[in-house]
Amino acid sequence: MKEQITLSPGGGEESVMPFTKCSNIFTPDDLEILQKVFDQLCNERRLALKDGDQRERLACEVMEAFQNGVTDEVELWRLFSKRRMAAMRYA
Repeated sequence: MKEQITLSPGGGEESVMPFTKCSNIFTPDDLEILQKVFDQLCNERRLALKDGDQRERLACEVMEAFQNGVTDEVELWRLFSKRRMAAMRYA
């Protein structure tokens, strides 16, 4: 069974970032950035809690990028934003 940790309470639907592997320890500030970016990306991609596999993949990708040094919230979002990718394709 995969462990899920709620990083911050959501409005009507609880916002959950799934963790299956975690090799680093994150500070509360790190977790706040990760959760914020994850929530923005899930909203942008219209991923609901029922889309568990896609959400888990996204969470792992975001955490991996963060662990590799992309720690700025805006840069992290830009790295994975489909809106940005679409804009770059047409530029």
